[in-house]
Amino acid sequence: MEVEEMEDEGPPPIEELQLDCLESPAPVENVFVDKKAVDKLTEGLLSHYLPDLQNSKRALQELTQNQVILLDTLDQEVTKFRDCNALLDLNSLFTEAKVYHNKLVNIRKEMIMLHEKTTKLKKRALKLQQQKQNEALEKEQQREKELEREKRLVAKPAKRS
Repeated sequence: MEVEEMEDEGPPPIEELQLDCLESPAPVENVFVDKKAVDKLTEGLLSHYLPDLQNSKRALQELTQNQVILLDTLDQEVTKFRDCNALLDLNSLFTEAKVYHNKLVNIRKEMIMLHEKTTKLKKRALKLQQQKQNEALEKEQQREKELEREKRLVAKPAKRS
């Protein structure tokens, strides 16, 4: 099967492409394509993907730049550690760090426990407040019922006929 794409005013097809069909063992097909169409398709493809590729390139350049900075910083830190190792007794530093780490762990546990207690107290206070409001509402309703009952029980003068 031959497919020809030509513009009405354009020159005859210049390029000939042969496409292999991967899905079926059909014979090779000849496709004639106009150069203007190829140029337009190429331009469209480039205009579609080029901005994203340029953004990716910029991002990669920025990442590479940041990586170089990080590597320099890391190199400086390594140098500092080597200097410290030569000057100080690391065993005492690690022992001290372990002591402070344990203190921090204990402080953290205390803070978590205090947070849980305050949360429970807040819930309890809210519950008590709601309970007091309900009791006050019930007392008010009971008082109104009593007043209504007293009004009904108050002797009404009988009408004489």
